[in-house]
Amino acid sequence: MQNNYLLSSKTAQMLYQSVCTLPIYDYHCHLSPKEIWEDKPFDNIGEMWLAGDHYKWRLMRATGISEDKITGKASWKEKFFAYAQAISLAAGNPLYHWTQMELSIYFGIETALCSDTAEEIWSKANRVIAEKKLSPRKLMKQANTVYVATTDDVADSLEYHQLLKNDDTLSAKVTPSFRTDNLLLIRRAGYRSYINKLSEVSGLAITDLASLDAAIEKRLQFFIQSGCSFTDVGMPFFPDRIGSDAEADLVFKKALEEEALSDEEYSSFLGRMYLFLGKLYRKYNVVMQWHLAVQRNVNTPLFQAAGPDSGGDCIGDLIPGKHIIEVLDAIHLNGGLPETILYTLNPTMTDQLCAIAGSFPHVRMGAAWWFNDHKEGIEEVIRTIARIGHIGSFLGMLTDSRSFLSYARHDYFRRILCSVLARWQESGEFSGNTERLAKAICCDNIKDLIEKGSKAE
Repeated sequence: MQNNYLLSSKTAQMLYQSVCTLPIYDYHCHLSPKEIWEDKPFDNIGEMWLAGDHYKWRLMRATGISEDKITGKASWKEKFFAYAQAISLAAGNPLYHWTQMELSIYFGIETALCSDTAEEIWSKANRVIAEKKLSPRKLMKQANTVYVATTDDVADSLEYHQLLKNDDTLSAKVTPSFRTDNLLLIRRAGYRSYINKLSEVSGLAITDLASLDAAIEKRLQFFIQSGCSFTDVGMPFFPDRIGSDAEADLVFKKALEEEALSDEEYSSFLGRMYLFLGKLYRKYNVVMQWHLAVQRNVNTPLFQAAGPDSGGDCIGDLIPGKHIIEVLDAIHLNGGLPETILYTLNPTMTDQLCAIAGSFPHVRMGAAWWFNDHKEGIEEVIRTIARIGHIGSFLGMLTDSRSFLSYARHDYFRRILCSVLARWQESGEFSGNTERLAKAICCDNIKDLIEKGSKAE
């Protein structure tokens, strides 16, 4: 990979030099704290690259590769060769960009991966892994990652976060994020079992809405003690109403009895919980993140065979802006909004969300998420925030990944950002301090937000 990769001009190249070595604050990802704690060296690039990476799995399925070589029992080498076959013709896909960048950054390999080069790259990459004893922590340190916020269920024990918190040898601060999806999926089979688990870990008998609220607050306190600064929710269903406490209590009790719930009942409960959580996050000064317009596990046979997060998710339908506004406004009226970040998987909502964010205090548009995390999608989010919001307040990039090689995506973002800013500077559309702006977006803004939260604890 040439150092000027994706940098469209000399101005972009010069600007990139001012941000390329900045530390990484990865404030939303799906890395395993267990793997970080154990820090086991990887055996081969197949395992390092393909274990749990549903981005790559989707591409391989689209190529017609059999499931045995994706999530099945084939060897890592067979899976790697299958991926090489898929990526060789994946022009325009961000995975093609990421693949070449990761090979260059972590292994010094400049040869493009394809079926003809797979054997050579497999051997060379594995030699580097063996010689350097590449492990999760070494990859994080190499990327200059200083902060990591993992994604953790409300009922999680956080045992590995407790261990990591007291580990002075770790180069990055690893913190949990308070993810509430399972708490809110009251129509899912086994919900009563989940509440029983939550009751056990919180030490509170959960029988009604009041006791549920108490358990949630107690768990949030525990998360904060473990370093939590961010919360998250990524529901396929967004409320179109906000139920009263009494209404939500009745719905919750029906869910505990595993009774069928109508959409209206579910929405009423969900709206009340969004309101409660927003007030709670404000109280404890943690960031509220909403990941919107996602449809999960749409392929039932795949879900049954491989489970969630296997590549069977997709872009969801548009969410009416009025519903998002109503929930944000209700939180704002009831004690004020916490620091809030909005993401959408449906790119047609980006302009609307930017406008909504600008109508409330402490609300910002987030990075190009998931299916939008590509060159054109990143450019469009940057331009949209700039024209509707305030680009100087943008919080920049996150990996949203389960792969320790994904820190290359921060470099990917920085190159694209520098090219966009350089074009504005060269055309005379912006005559301010472009270097200062780039540094704020890539590092300073998210650093300031994290430090603001930690000072308030």
